[in-house]
Amino acid sequence: MGCFVSTPKDSGGNRRRPGSIGEVSVYVPGLRIPKPVDFAQSLGDYLSKNIVERLSALRTRIVVMAGQEGPTITRTKRKSATQHGGSTLADLQQALEDYLLVLLGLVENGSHLQYKVQFAWVNQEDEAEETTMSNAWYEVLSVLHLMAMLLLSQSDLLLLPRTSTDGHQPKVSEESRRASVDIFLKAAGYLDCAVRHVLPQLPGELRRNLPVDLAEGVLRALCLQALGQGVDIQLGMAIDSTKATLAVKRRLACEMVKYWQQAQDNIMNLPLANGWGEKHCLFVKWKYIEAKAAAYYYHGLILDEGNTEKSQGMAVAALQAADEYFKESKKLCEAFNAAPPLSRNPPLWGTMKYLYEKIPKDTSSKVRINRDLYSYERIMETAPTLPDFALALKPDEYQLPQVDPSWRTENVKGGQSGATNHVNG
Repeated sequence: MGCFVSTPKDSGGNRRRPGSIGEVSVYVPGLRIPKPVDFAQSLGDYLSKNIVERLSALRTRIVVMAGQEGPTITRTKRKSATQHGGSTLADLQQALEDYLLVLLGLVENGSHLQYKVQFAWVNQEDEAEETTMSNAWYEVLSVLHLMAMLLLSQSDLLLLPRTSTDGHQPKVSEESRRASVDIFLKAAGYLDCAVRHVLPQLPGELRRNLPVDLAEGVLRALCLQALGQGVDIQLGMAIDSTKATLAVKRRLACEMVKYWQQAQDNIMNLPLANGWGEKHCLFVKWKYIEAKAAAYYYHGLILDEGNTEKSQGMAVAALQAADEYFKESKKLCEAFNAAPPLSRNPPLWGTMKYLYEKIPKDTSSKVRINRDLYSYERIMETAPTLPDFALALKPDEYQLPQVDPSWRTENVKGGQSGATNHVNG
């Protein structure tokens, strides 16, 4: 049960795409925007006026806020952050959490009410302009996705360098960096819950017809890239720390490679063909190659500490691989920024600021000493295998909350009343 309708983008839908999204530290695919729903018409015969009005009021608030702010959040990040202190994101996040508590009453214990309402959302990465489904689990999935995207937007705000009061070059404070790691883990938790507990509730046909921005591969990729960016921040803090050893930095860089590789594996075969989707793929590919440059650089430095001729040769090969991946990452970065909607890099900081200076310099000095200049193919053939480390960062554990207490007294006509059990998918 739960029919769906997809509307092609040439039907004059209201998806608005900015031409430019400004500086990007964390790429957030276009936010999905909910369209109005008439709960009274769908549920008036089954539920009390009070709960129907609550559902309507809570969702209408999200429709209005997301409609006003969603298409412009990425474009006006700096202005919004300074004028409103990021309150727009926090207010919309709170509205979604409030709505989710009441919405879950429609799906509790397999209630027949989950099929009564047609929920419509405007898609961004999908070719269809919007998708409508008569299944409340689709609504739960859409809400969790938007909650995660708002957190990624919040991280992006925190990680855009700001000019310090002492007039030195723009930087990101350690406080902002630490806060962003927590936010990445929370966003990953929402996405992990969506994949493990919400997607399985949808019938196979509906799952196959979900817009691509809610496809399992995209949700998994978003979860992994949140973790990958979290490790990137940890590596940057390790670089700044006098106590962090080369081994710690190499481990973090190698873990980062695995997160981004898995993210790429999850979306490489999906039909992400429009502007937002193509840009998403380019971001993941760029960050994957950038991570490989970092990992090979630190692996090369550790190999260089060996005294044997073999370890010295492997060190050179690793540093040359780092340099090649570094050059490739710069090209992918340019391709990402040039893909619509246009974007640009913020001033360099953290991991990449350090490596932009160190990789070319250390590689050229090492190559000069060893007189070993190979072709790209030879370098990639001789590059040593990176060490394999277990992934340390995990998504925060997020469980769907308990249904709002207002459902306890609800007498659902034509079916069982909502219970107060924990909804856990």
